[in-house]
Amino acid sequence: MNQLDTEVKELLHKDKENVWHHISKYNDHIHPLIAKEASGAWVTGHDGKQYLDGMSGLWCVNVGYGREELAQAAYDQIKKMAYMSMTQSHPPAIELAVKLNHLLDDDYVFFYSNSGSDANEVAIKIARQYHQQKNGEPRYKIISRYRAYHGSSMGALSATGQALRKYKYEPLSTGFLHVAPPDNYRKPTGISEKEYNLQKAREIEEVIIWEQKETVAAVIMEPLITGGGILIPHPIYVQEMEKICKRHGVLLIIDEVICGFARTGKMFGHMHYGIRPDMITMAKGLTSGYLPLSVTAVRKDIYDAFQKEADHFHLRHVNTFGGNPAACAVALKNIEIMEQEKLTERAAVIGSKLLKNLEKLRNHPCVGDIRGLGLLAGIELVEDKTTKKPIHSNVIATIINECKEKGLIIGRNGETVAGYNNVLTLCPPLTISDDELMYIINTLEQVLHDNR
Repeated sequence: MNQLDTEVKELLHKDKENVWHHISKYNDHIHPLIAKEASGAWVTGHDGKQYLDGMSGLWCVNVGYGREELAQAAYDQIKKMAYMSMTQSHPPAIELAVKLNHLLDDDYVFFYSNSGSDANEVAIKIARQYHQQKNGEPRYKIISRYRAYHGSSMGALSATGQALRKYKYEPLSTGFLHVAPPDNYRKPTGISEKEYNLQKAREIEEVIIWEQKETVAAVIMEPLITGGGILIPHPIYVQEMEKICKRHGVLLIIDEVICGFARTGKMFGHMHYGIRPDMITMAKGLTSGYLPLSVTAVRKDIYDAFQKEADHFHLRHVNTFGGNPAACAVALKNIEIMEQEKLTERAAVIGSKLLKNLEKLRNHPCVGDIRGLGLLAGIELVEDKTTKKPIHSNVIATIINECKEKGLIIGRNGETVAGYNNVLTLCPPLTISDDELMYIINTLEQVLHDNR
């Protein structure tokens, strides 16, 4: 056994004995990828093998790995001032808030946290407190959609519409309601996509009415459902949702944790639909995953309801590491890179190329649907194209493992809804080259061909 093999074996042993891996089943025979370095779209494993990361980590490394500018921004800020609580303030947090308002072309204030789960927890708290302080209404119910993911903390998990994520952790927080999302692949026959999406939006309005609108605080939704299977609505759905919320005095929270920061071919996913959310949550691509940071953007008129000089009118939420100076500095540099390299435009162009080339996979007997927006795509696999019965989860696992063996990391909508974990997902760095894109497509084509 050579020195490299010895080091690998020792690392795997230490990992097995000491590390509890996220959302991974225990398996004595399957070892995790132990990554030692990464550059661009590529990750190098402990054994020296390279993998093209077709998922940008966990949907987050938007500008690619190994950006020295981001490391330098973090270093410079840490050297100057490593920490300051956001009970006070500091220049990077202020500058980032100004920049985000510019990107949104609107008027928000920004509450800093660490993760997407944190950002959504804050939005839920704000929605509930706002209604009591603005109109004296005890609105506390939050409506979200089945298949959508909004976080893993107890409140955000309550908003999440994925039963397998909640199983054995329930009961969760009260006041959370769920409705079915538009699934255009499975829409009823004899109805147009537009009509179907309008129908699904109005089902949410029915829930608001049935539940008594004075008890409903907010609707929370992604511009498109990402981790739940890449479900992309017709524009009429999102636009109608905004009208419904306004009609009933319900706040609209848009979760941009995955869709934000150029991923969909616009800086934020909701910009495809021309709406103006009451709150917007952001994380992941905000720093391209280089440091933990998230934001809850809150419209100024909502923020104003917290400014009254009275007991307990302020938002009583604190986060030790939220708005860390180095993380804010990295976010500013990250956005600068996106603008300088025109990655929003790049995501739109190369995303179209990805979808166009994936179309050749439709001839595969198990490929039921291919859908995407920008550099975000899903391939839904079925046992039968007529019945659209989802393919067994084991087949999906086999395809993912075979791609990994060939040096390609892809994802799936795993641990979501029983029987519907059948969508392969792609979310590569926005800096991916045309040749690397073809590597993804060719590898997928080969693996699917071998699993006919």
